[in-house]
Amino acid sequence: MANKTTSEKLATLQKGYTLEGATIELGAAIIDGELHKDAPVRLPLSMMNRHGLVAGATGTGKTVTLHMMAEQLSTAGVPVFLADIKGDLSGLATAATGSEKLTARTEGIGQAWQGRTFPVEFLALGGDGNGVPVRATVSSFGPILLSRIMELNDTQESSLQLVFYFADKNGLELIDLKDLRAVIQFLTSAEGKDQLEELGGLSKATAGVILRELVSLEAQGLEKFFGEPEFDTAELLRTAPDGRGVITCLELPTLQTKPMLFSTFLMWLLADLFEDLPEAGDLDKPKLVFFLDEAHLLFNDASKAFLEAITTTVRLIRSKGVGIFFVTQTPKDVPAEVLGQLANRVQHALRAFTPEDAKALKATVSTFPMSDYDLEETLTSAGIGEAVITVMNEKGAPTPVALTRLRAPESVMGPSDEALVRSTVAGSALLAKYGTAVDNHSAFEKLSGKAAAPTGPAAGGSVPREPVQGGAGQGGAGQGGAGQDDVDAEARRIEEEILGRPSSRPAPSAETRRRTSAENAPAPRPGAGDSMVGDIGGMLGGALGGGLKSMARSIGTQLGRELLRGVFGTSSRRRRR
Repeated sequence: MANKTTSEKLATLQKGYTLEGATIELGAAIIDGELHKDAPVRLPLSMMNRHGLVAGATGTGKTVTLHMMAEQLSTAGVPVFLADIKGDLSGLATAATGSEKLTARTEGIGQAWQGRTFPVEFLALGGDGNGVPVRATVSSFGPILLSRIMELNDTQESSLQLVFYFADKNGLELIDLKDLRAVIQFLTSAEGKDQLEELGGLSKATAGVILRELVSLEAQGLEKFFGEPEFDTAELLRTAPDGRGVITCLELPTLQTKPMLFSTFLMWLLADLFEDLPEAGDLDKPKLVFFLDEAHLLFNDASKAFLEAITTTVRLIRSKGVGIFFVTQTPKDVPAEVLGQLANRVQHALRAFTPEDAKALKATVSTFPMSDYDLEETLTSAGIGEAVITVMNEKGAPTPVALTRLRAPESVMGPSDEALVRSTVAGSALLAKYGTAVDNHSAFEKLSGKAAAPTGPAAGGSVPREPVQGGAGQGGAGQGGAGQDDVDAEARRIEEEILGRPSSRPAPSAETRRRTSAENAPAPRPGAGDSMVGDIGGMLGGALGGGLKSMARSIGTQLGRELLRGVFGTSSRRRRR
């Protein structure tokens, strides 16, 4: 390879990046120190759901790269999700202005540059920023992701799963943090002593630890994130009236103080999409592409269950038409099981100032195919806006490694004017749906006997839904002005389905029996051989995520099926309705 001429190397790259379908133009190849605009480097649009990695040292141009790729995806009609870590991706909403330096660069790589704006939607976690507030219910977030935020150990995480099971079984909707706190306080009270013993694997001491962590989350202001109206992840799949994909930009102005919330929220988005999207197979272009900046935050101090769930999601969501690009400093920031799923690689320069840096450099080089470049030298000498690239071609094979001078974004590489951001948010159709928090009747109100807080309807006139009285995802008998009789009736029904015997609760009134009979079709009752009376405590005692799923399957009832959760212990929107 070392004796190849420049023309032979050029021919190899030209052949390797000659593609038939639609592509994302990345830039032009640099061979033997010379830029060749007749050797464009491309990424097939149909391969964007094979996931990718954008890596490199601080200041080498990673954010500009994802900015440039997001523009082209939008132009191709593909929706994009970006996490705005540094606050400069809002520039996508403002057309860039040309300069002599910019013109020289773009002409050198054969880019027909023109300043443009792109359709951008601004979101903010719990309203922490200028964007449309994004909220999620505690129930849909699930025990694994919530454990991640609270930094619980494996035993505590398992116990939290049992708390979620108890709430599901008893029709206690976990909407916000006060709901979860109320359930745990009930289980640790004298009134809930019997129920706590029934759970077996949940000790009072562990419940106390979880309760203290919840108080800590509230002290950090995270109660604003958990609540309703819950953000529908289908909003990320929209296109603008002109056919371009909407770029959803999540503002993260306080990331440094809440990094765990940010990284975990992104996995909630992916998990919810994974549960709701149908299988799509191979598409001409992806349905959505995620760019997860500061990806190392996902994996720092992550539990085994969390890492396994990420790996599963990354591996399987490809078939749903969703691509994920991790953006971080070195490939070592990403676990090997996840890194092995990332077929498209854009590697910016690395530094080798310390022995640890040198080790990371060698590890990075080892992940690339054989090439005509001395990659150790190339990666330490590449300039800003240059990267070593290899992607998957249309036949599913890696393209030749190419040192590439990357294209320039056509929108502003920096923040848009704050007035523009505010006006964009004010004119967003999402603001009417998610702008105002609502507090519906849920676990806290049921256990305390209080009415829901009078928050009023969401902005735009949407009416809060009636409280659900059944298990997770079930409509209860109490809708349409139901009283305590309806709550008791639904509790009796759930208890009978779970235990396979008559409930010990007081019988409902005749009116409630008529309404319950009309609104709830009779579920199949487990036979004597299927009774869980003798083994439910043992199954719950040592349950982890997989144990809960196995337990729910063994129940054999509609309720049992609805208690099943996704890979992160999340509850999909279809099950929550």
